[in-house]
Amino acid sequence: MDFRVLGPVEAHKDGTRVALSGSKIHTVLAALLLARGRVVSDSRLNTLLWGWEPPATSGAQIYTYMSRLRKLLGDEVGIERRQPGYLLRAPHSTVDLLEFERLDTLGRAALRRKRFGEAGSLLTQALGHWRGTALANVTEHLADAELPQLEEARMHTLESRIEADLALGRHEQLTAELTGLVARHPLREKLRAQLMTAYYRGGRQSDALQSYYEGRSLLADQLGVDPGEDLGSTYAAVLAGRSGPGPGSTASRRPAPSAYADEDAPSMLPAQTTEFVGRGTELAALRAQLAEPAGGRGPRHLLVTGMAGVGKTALAVHAAHLSAAHYPDGCLFAELTGPDGQPRQPADVLTGLLRGLGEHVSGGQDGPAETDELLRRYRARTAGRRLLVVLDGAVNSRRLDPLLAGSPDAVVLITSRARLPQVTGARTTALAPLGDGAAFDLLAASAGRARLLAEPDAADDVLAYCGGLPLALRVTGSRLAARPYWPVARLAERLADPGSRLAELAFAGVDVAGALMPSLEQLPESGRARATLVQLADIGAESFPAQRAAACLRTREAAAEQLLEQLVDGALLDICGVDRQGRPLYRFHELVLLLARSLKDAPRQSRREPTGAR
Repeated sequence: MDFRVLGPVEAHKDGTRVALSGSKIHTVLAALLLARGRVVSDSRLNTLLWGWEPPATSGAQIYTYMSRLRKLLGDEVGIERRQPGYLLRAPHSTVDLLEFERLDTLGRAALRRKRFGEAGSLLTQALGHWRGTALANVTEHLADAELPQLEEARMHTLESRIEADLALGRHEQLTAELTGLVARHPLREKLRAQLMTAYYRGGRQSDALQSYYEGRSLLADQLGVDPGEDLGSTYAAVLAGRSGPGPGSTASRRPAPSAYADEDAPSMLPAQTTEFVGRGTELAALRAQLAEPAGGRGPRHLLVTGMAGVGKTALAVHAAHLSAAHYPDGCLFAELTGPDGQPRQPADVLTGLLRGLGEHVSGGQDGPAETDELLRRYRARTAGRRLLVVLDGAVNSRRLDPLLAGSPDAVVLITSRARLPQVTGARTTALAPLGDGAAFDLLAASAGRARLLAEPDAADDVLAYCGGLPLALRVTGSRLAARPYWPVARLAERLADPGSRLAELAFAGVDVAGALMPSLEQLPESGRARATLVQLADIGAESFPAQRAAACLRTREAAAEQLLEQLVDGALLDICGVDRQGRPLYRFHELVLLLARSLKDAPRQSRREPTGAR
């Protein structure tokens, strides 16, 4: 059986299209396929089929659709009733979405290894699975929920394919394609940067600059922002007479030694993790930013954000180690929160940084005057130095401000669950949970690849229960490594119960629930935020607008949106797209949803955050 969702939803058997009729039955089939072997709950099916107001006979209608699908698809495909919904099993079938993702993963890996011809071929094959707009014949409710991320994946693959073609010198063939793409996606900065590169390499420098000015104007008028890294660095490359940013340009030039180069340069960075996987795009962008020469434009601040346990610290430390050669005066590191998730006093942090710089500082200095003196010494000690300062786990800007080095020669790399808009000029790298391929690699790094491949169904279940969260994957991998006699299926069974899953995601002092709790406790009015989180848990895992949250919270839509934005700021809720009216759609990460449900009857208490949870 051949299933297709990257266009109209279709099923083909032995080369013949199966006769499916009506948007509802196409929606049911698409929902089962997009679940990737996991149960689709009755409540989610109701939402995808009828929105917020399913008919009283919805259960019977869903049962009818499932029966009809079983009859049409035949014995090769199993559709099982599995509480709280339905599960599709088709082990000998193909799904165009899965094949697209497989080829995309291989293509991106080849691109990272600079095997551009292979990358271009694989990514072209991946894009060949698209037959127009995905999910073209389903209900608007399913399209609203799933289409934005599918289209975003398609655009990323297209941009990667163009990147490979540019590296192969095919700029002349690409110019017409890129011109059309930029016209259709005028705010997509990477495409515009690629068009500028193609223009420039074709001897059309004025067209490249004109494209930049048009993009800058559109970004300012429609979004109120300046061009980002891709567009800005390409513009600088065109002005400087280079064909485009990349290895061998600004990023590859080692900085000249500073006046302090003869001193012992401090290195306070934690050891690199031996199992850093995924994050190739984010790592490359962060390294490029860290490699920029000091330009006298004032202090440079870089920010890595994301939910607890998503790997912010691991990325920041890894990028800092790889970029250390650009900072001949040393690399400093400070944790801004304690083991309990509470912010450390600025005086304590400054004391540690000064000691790393070789200063003799006595303890117990926690008053305002003492803090001011420590700050004066810190700024004097860092002035004129090419330093990289990594500040891990910032909670708010008020406590962070005294720690930001004022020298234009220093770069401050900050990790935080919050976006910290008050940090002037910060360029932000936002981390999402890992995709399936990277999640498997991270789990395999601890548990062993052969062991997972020997039980693929159980391994898929474990990955699904971890929701792509690196901290959860490290916990499960460590548990399997510590119990080599366990089948993977045993751990999958223990994780299967949502009511006990968070308790199972704890091992050797590392606790996923304990890592998530400070995100809630650090919010302003944390008691109200807790109540909001608990009430919203009734919505479940599907995406929802503020209007639905308002009905759940029994408040006005504007008030509900303010509460939702607070949870987004605390990395307890994601914005996953917009509806047809352009209103934001929100969604829980699966593990945050389990935490919210566990709080309904739990007493309020602080939980300890494990080391490395950030």
